[in-house]
Amino acid sequence: MEDVLLESLDDGLLTLVMNRPQVRNALSPELTQRLLDAVRRAETDPAVRAILLTGAGNAFCAGGDVKAMAAGGQTDTYDQRVRHLRTRMDVSRLLHQMPKPTIALLRGAAAGAGLSLALACDIRIATPAAKLTTAFAKVGLSGDFGGTYFLPKIVGAAKARELYMLGDVLTGEQALGIGLVTRVFPDETIEEEARRIARTLASGPTVALGYIKENLNLADHGDLGSAFDAEAMRHIRCAGTDDHKEAAQAFVEKRTPVFRGR
Repeated sequence: MEDVLLESLDDGLLTLVMNRPQVRNALSPELTQRLLDAVRRAETDPAVRAILLTGAGNAFCAGGDVKAMAAGGQTDTYDQRVRHLRTRMDVSRLLHQMPKPTIALLRGAAAGAGLSLALACDIRIATPAAKLTTAFAKVGLSGDFGGTYFLPKIVGAAKARELYMLGDVLTGEQALGIGLVTRVFPDETIEEEARRIARTLASGPTVALGYIKENLNLADHGDLGSAFDAEAMRHIRCAGTDDHKEAAQAFVEKRTPVFRGR
């Protein structure tokens, strides 16, 4: 049997590889459940300090398995189907909210729910020839896994409406131009570059990075007073960490700090 999700942990960096390359890593119920379970564990595992999400072969994730949808055979009721989908979708919430950096490495197709998963991550890195598309409207669907929540916050409301309604396919370079991805690297070096960035985050001040992420997420929906209150509390909390003390001592000693994530 194929292992649909490959997991590896190295020096605080958890790499998750969606492994259905024969269908461009399309999301099956098994794969989405495995992803959800892995990210849930990572959220509370102190050994995990950053997550790198990618796909096997020449694609990130083509979204839902449309061929399986066309085959039918669904026997669950409407309410059961809604409940099951909503449960699996929680992986996007966790990638977005967990107090650890999350990075998506995009090769080839990142479509539909696959794009939504990438949008949930903090950083998106792509090859120039990557193909990013919402895709939902083209198969008569409205979208899941949080894409309609994340995309307007990343590219703006007007552009998000266009991308969802027209379903245009953007290259990695085009996506970089509108801020949909943050960096683009050639296919032959993207693995090395993405891991370099991910390892930098995994070896960083984990508590501070988590609070930075929470501050930025609050800024999406909170008022100014709430943002200031949260900044003050979290900043003082970080000042009491071993990592801050190490960084201050390293500054005095003119050396690179060694962060322990606490």
